[in-house]
Amino acid sequence: GQEDFLKLMTTQLQNQDPFAPMENGEFIAQMAQFSTVTGIADMQQTMKEVAAKIGETRIATATNMLGHSVLVPGNVARTDSEGAINGVLDLPSAATNVNVVFKTENGDQIDTINLGSHSAGLVGFSWNGAPREMIENDEPIFVEAYANSGKGMEGVNSSIFAEVLSASAENSGVMLDVRDYGTISANEVIKFRK
Repeated sequence: GQEDFLKLMTTQLQNQDPFAPMENGEFIAQMAQFSTVTGIADMQQTMKEVAAKIGETRIATATNMLGHSVLVPGNVARTDSEGAINGVLDLPSAATNVNVVFKTENGDQIDTINLGSHSAGLVGFSWNGAPREMIENDEPIFVEAYANSGKGMEGVNSSIFAEVLSASAENSGVMLDVRDYGTISANEVIKFRK
């Protein structure tokens, strides 16, 4: 520490050879070294404090996600509080015809919606046609998407809004327990919504 360094330097000055005293350059170099060491120690302490604050922020962020929905890649959906299923399709190229098919767990088709033609990129959809008994029983609904990009109808990747059941802050970041999808990192989430 600083006190020890000053004692050592005072002792060194008292015991130096009077015929060959320490040169100013050496004295200044020792002071500069001590300043550097002190600065590094102070920076270390500051970084520990910053890390603790970040940890607190991650916990607060995780808590705020409870009960919200997150957009995750997949095809398993459940209706929200208004009976709707919301999601996004990722079209690799422009399509003249885009369809979203909704099925039961057994593979029976419930409904199909036609989204028309779209350019390449993300295309959102919302569907309110779930049967009342499936909503009441909180049954999963499976989403399949197809697009015609000139080669006939081909499967397209979908992402679904799913409910966050729990959240935790870990060393690797904020982890979310998402209904039907298990534990995923908050970094994998595409979008959040209430």
